[in-house]
Amino acid sequence: QVEVVESGGGSVQAGDSLRLSCAVSGNTFGWLGMYWFRQAPGKAREFVTMISSSDGSTHYADSVKGRFTISRANAENTVFLQMNSLSPEDTGVYYCALGPSIVVVTTPAGMDYWGKGTKVTVSS
Repeated sequence: QVEVVESGGGSVQAGDSLRLSCAVSGNTFGWLGMYWFRQAPGKAREFVTMISSSDGSTHYADSVKGRFTISRANAENTVFLQMNSLSPEDTGVYYCALGPSIVVVTTPAGMDYWGKGTKVTVSS
């Protein structure tokens, strides 16, 4: 019913910027927010950011606040993640997901749909 596809991952140097994209297809009725999670090697998947489908409000994990920006375009069918001042600690697989829009849910189990992820590697 709903498909989520990420793109834009790659290898960059510390201090560089990278922009990820997430394309969503299917009818979500505008009820689901768009989220980004990431999973570093050997670590659990963690919340990065989300944007509400209703009012466009955003929320960020403390680890990326001030460096990452989530935005929405194309009638809510596409979401972007602009990542600036990247460090090796940002390395991992980044996943786009759809979940609650009226409240922020930071646990992976709370998501309704997932993409397959796109890999980001930051070298020092």
